[in-house]
Amino acid sequence: MDLITLFGSLAAICMILGYAPQAITTIRTRDTDGIAMATFCMMGLGSLFFIIQGVMMGNWPLWVTNTITFICSAIIFGIKVYNDYFKKKK
Repeated sequence: MDLITLFGSLAAICMILGYAPQAITTIRTRDTDGIAMATFCMMGLGSLFFIIQGVMMGNWPLWVTNTITFICSAIIFGIKVYNDYFKKKK
């Protein structure tokens, strides 16, 4: 394993382990009061652009990792939108 692959693998692990616990906690508790909507929107868009870059470059670790983080961001964003706009109207 060369150094570039090692750092890429470490980055992938950190990204997934950084997003997954927040997504799991948000799904379980449905609590999104401490989450900034703009942050997860931008992070989701960043992941989406990395997916596109990874596909265009043929770099499957890049697009697989960012697909996972994009899904986590989308779930959190969806729950946040529901809580902020629909739940409060009731």
